[in-house]
Amino acid sequence: MTEETINSLIPYDEIVQDALRAVIGRVLGEVEAAGGLPGGHHFYITFRTRAPGVNIPGHLLERFPEEMTIVIQNRYWDLSVSEDRFEVGLSFNQVPAKLSIPYAAVTSFVDPAVNFALQFQVQGAELDLDESETAENDGLPPASPPDDGSNVVAIDFKRKK
Repeated sequence: MTEETINSLIPYDEIVQDALRAVIGRVLGEVEAAGGLPGGHHFYITFRTRAPGVNIPGHLLERFPEEMTIVIQNRYWDLSVSEDRFEVGLSFNQVPAKLSIPYAAVTSFVDPAVNFALQFQVQGAELDLDESETAENDGLPPASPPDDGSNVVAIDFKRKK
């Protein structure tokens, strides 16, 4: 066999990426059905803030113009999972916000409790992952949402090249 790259008419990379993103939907769907996270599980979900279909408040888009990481752990509410996206309520500096994130916008999904991680390629977007701003986590839950919520942080994930 030669070392030449064979051009495939079947988009295997895209098919595999979509299948792995379905893992996120299934995991979040199980959390939604159970009414909460089991054991010590918690998730760091990094996504492109300007990807098609992402719906986040303007103040978050200003602060995180390219990418942000949310943490689903202690204080989150209204987790809603569908075939192509998830929605979740989180607080940012004690201000409640509803986020709607398509799986196609997700660049990383990590469950540190079991050392599980998935990294994804987002078409047409190369990130400068060396520059990252950390969000201020809320010390107390906001007054209006339920007590079960999450904090948000930005994490600098380095990709191996």
